[in-house]
Amino acid sequence: MRLHHVQVACPPGGEDAARAFYRDGLGMAEVAKPPALAGRGGAWFRSGAAEVHVGVEDPFAPARKAHPALAVDDAAALEALADRLAGRGFEVDARERTTFPGFLRFHAFDGHGNRVEVLAPVSDPSVT
Repeated sequence: MRLHHVQVACPPGGEDAARAFYRDGLGMAEVAKPPALAGRGGAWFRSGAAEVHVGVEDPFAPARKAHPALAVDDAAALEALADRLAGRGFEVDARERTTFPGFLRFHAFDGHGNRVEVLAPVSDPSVT
């Protein structure tokens, strides 16, 4: 078994804010939704094997605890991504940077307040 995608929600009309975070901020490619699903709204994004589906939910409530966790190759990529997101006005929280053994990480919040974790492996787990 393998994970195909994770889904987060946005309010009706929230697709542009999702694009600003997932496409422009995280650098994921937007992929076309199948025609049978396109009428529901939302947007889909992919980077490598990671796929995030943003679906419309009404009433909407952001996922503040549940979250997708996306991995980058190294600490330099992690820092660059955190800087990119913060530079685009997204909240980046690095308070738990060293609390996951073997990884460095941060949490960010998309334009609708959904929590997203980004992590990078460290070559020396004692660093964390």
